[in-house]
Amino acid sequence: MRIILLGPPGAGKGTQAQFICEHYCIPQISTGDMLRAAVKCSTSLGLKAKKIMDAGGLVSDDIIIGLVQERITQADCQNGFLFDGFPRTIPQAEAIDKAGIVIDHVLQIDVPDTEIIQRIAGRRLATQGDPRSDDNEETVKQRLAVYHKQTAPLIDFYKNLPTKQPDHKPAFHIINGLGTIEAIRERIIAVLG
Repeated sequence: MRIILLGPPGAGKGTQAQFICEHYCIPQISTGDMLRAAVKCSTSLGLKAKKIMDAGGLVSDDIIIGLVQERITQADCQNGFLFDGFPRTIPQAEAIDKAGIVIDHVLQIDVPDTEIIQRIAGRRLATQGDPRSDDNEETVKQRLAVYHKQTAPLIDFYKNLPTKQPDHKPAFHIINGLGTIEAIRERIIAVLG
């Protein structure tokens, strides 16, 4: 099962991703982790990425897609994988499609912004002594604005992809992200089967 998990920061993607990966015996693939590993191992793509990062630049989608293609050929991806935090933009999604990387399901965990802000403010209060620096309301609002501008358009991209690519139809599911962790898990299992 090859899955893309979308949703705003604070929607519970990390919690649900861990569950999905354990339940379906698939690895969670993070492009950030892949980049760090490629740089550490001095792979050819890792060396290219390191040169760009050392110069203060952003690693190109071509390099990221190359890393993804290498990663999904590894043995632990035989039953599938879950993309975590990728793709983030339409060009990345188009590059996945162009590279022939097949996706079975796109899950969007849907949580209203007002609930996200309350959740993260609650998380901050719960950790009183050492709150995360990104857990203040202004930072959360900025992160949500970036999400809506860059990542939210992926929702329309994947909703419309089946008409553009009739031979490849990833199932698109909107998961209500409100309620208990268990209730959200049950919704996910119901759509993934």
